[in-house]
Amino acid sequence: MDFGFTPEDEAFRAEARAWLAAHAAPGAERRGWERTLGTAGWIGLGWPEAGYGNRSAPLTQQVAWAEEYARSAAPPRSGHIGENLLAPTLIAHGTEEQKNRFLPPVAAGEELWCQGYSEPGAGSDLAALRTVAVREGGRYRITGQKIWTSLAHEADWCFVLARTDPASRRHHGLSFLLVPMDQPGRIEVRPIRQLTGTSDFNEVFFDGAHAAAGHVVGGEGQGWRVAMSLLGFERGVSTLAQQIGFAEELARVVETAVRTGAADDPVMRARLVRQWAELRTMRWNALRTLGGSADSGAPSVAKLLWADWHQRLGELAVGVRGAAAAAGPADWSPEAPYELDAGQHLFLFSRADTIYGGSDQVQRTIIAERVLGLPREPKGAV
Repeated sequence: MDFGFTPEDEAFRAEARAWLAAHAAPGAERRGWERTLGTAGWIGLGWPEAGYGNRSAPLTQQVAWAEEYARSAAPPRSGHIGENLLAPTLIAHGTEEQKNRFLPPVAAGEELWCQGYSEPGAGSDLAALRTVAVREGGRYRITGQKIWTSLAHEADWCFVLARTDPASRRHHGLSFLLVPMDQPGRIEVRPIRQLTGTSDFNEVFFDGAHAAAGHVVGGEGQGWRVAMSLLGFERGVSTLAQQIGFAEELARVVETAVRTGAADDPVMRARLVRQWAELRTMRWNALRTLGGSADSGAPSVAKLLWADWHQRLGELAVGVRGAAAAAGPADWSPEAPYELDAGQHLFLFSRADTIYGGSDQVQRTIIAERVLGLPREPKGAV
């Protein structure tokens, strides 16, 4: 597609840059920051409909905002799951009552969301999920476990994929439920400690948690269709913002390589140049495919490209420092654990890039079956 920025787009970019410079701070409290964004009208730019307290912007301006945000000192978003995943799904499949209830608080930064999809035995094979929801009059009673649930410890609500037909198998008989997280004794959140020492993900246990019957999106038994539609919104403009962060990480690795003398090695220098060239290519590819159909395989190709690229960048981040990358500070002791520096964090966190958000194996299967038309992968007995 022709992806040029008009003078209006550049004026919008300048407005976004000036606002972020005046308001963004790295240490801002994240929930308060979401409310600040909502008050200023920066949440919901990509929604195909306005009128829920948001303003809608064309694709070029969404890209400009995402890029300026990535370049700014603004903290990581806590509301992106509600804004970029739940909201487009409600607009596509929700009732007017659901949209009027849930979209304004997302646009205002008042309610945060998490995603209840993966389970211990149903990650890449999501259709194997075992969480059940039983209808009891005007509500559902939910029992089961979800895992790798980002921001569950902060979220007010969770959209949960659960089995509402006990006789169903695989992707049949599933429903997409909107579940309040403030249910003491019925919902337990346990943080998962990662290699990096942080806990961005959680286990979530539902022990008879309640969801209103009117909070089923798309109708009972239509959860698989709604869930797959949501995954189509998962990639897009955010990919370009992600690449801004990648460029900053690469710049730090190059600076370290020059400072340590690692860049004098022709093999290392060639690896650094390759990373730079591939990042430029990923940006052009993202711009070319932005706005295309999610069924084209482009999202899967993009995921394969950036996940492998980012893992190799993590390897370079420690490689350019040599043995020093494996050492802690001079005053380290078991009683006072040290924090990872940026390069160490990049290396350890990027190990998960080829797994989360759809593993490489899943992306290759999608491309093979849906794009190339190859025979479907054999499934085990169900």
